[in-house]
Amino acid sequence: MSKFEPMKYRHIFFDLDHTLWDFKTNSLATLQELFVTYKLSRVFDDFDSFHEKYEKHNLRLWNLYRRGKVTRQALNFDRFYLPFSEAGFDDPVIAGQFGKDYLAISPTKTKLMPYTLELLNYLKAKYTLHIITNGFREVQERKLEMCGIRPYFNKVFISDLIGVQKPNIRFFEYAVKSTNARKKESLVVGDSLEVDIAGAQNYGLDHVFFNSKQISHEKKVMLEISSLKQLFDFL
Repeated sequence: MSKFEPMKYRHIFFDLDHTLWDFKTNSLATLQELFVTYKLSRVFDDFDSFHEKYEKHNLRLWNLYRRGKVTRQALNFDRFYLPFSEAGFDDPVIAGQFGKDYLAISPTKTKLMPYTLELLNYLKAKYTLHIITNGFREVQERKLEMCGIRPYFNKVFISDLIGVQKPNIRFFEYAVKSTNARKKESLVVGDSLEVDIAGAQNYGLDHVFFNSKQISHEKKVMLEISSLKQLFDFL
């Protein structure tokens, strides 16, 4: 593993969800809101029962989507239709509308990970910042606008537009070349070992693993942090 040398970096590529934008908090708030709106207490014992089923299907479907096994339309429909139907609520029309409402409401939530704004203000004067994110174009762009961090970034790279998803090295290659950056001057910061860090490593980019949940793992990474605040010490 190469040495972490902050003085050589000119471009920093940030993941968005779970790294800067607090996906867990914002998504949970959206689902709780929709649970009430759609009166799902008639179907599920409680919100936690619904959420557990949703999370199971959502994670599986996102893994399939990243591998090109399902379409975005199937992902957004099935992740709600399947938990509904498991609970005996077999209504594809309601499931479809629920999915549309989720995509419309969730990006309006503005909770950021702790120290996001402080860090971006600090880094903006020293580096050129970019976003690298999997997801749907209209959703990810709206997140950035609504929470007020879009002006910090020079370029935003979204898998929906590029046509491939992280960890595919073609995603990272496209992002780096599109910024006229040199690989050795580029740094990736992300929360997923399988997506952000593996992709960066496979393309030969320096990287920071943001392990906010402090999960145990055996993967060799260049730098690991549990809080964005720690980046002030390294960058």
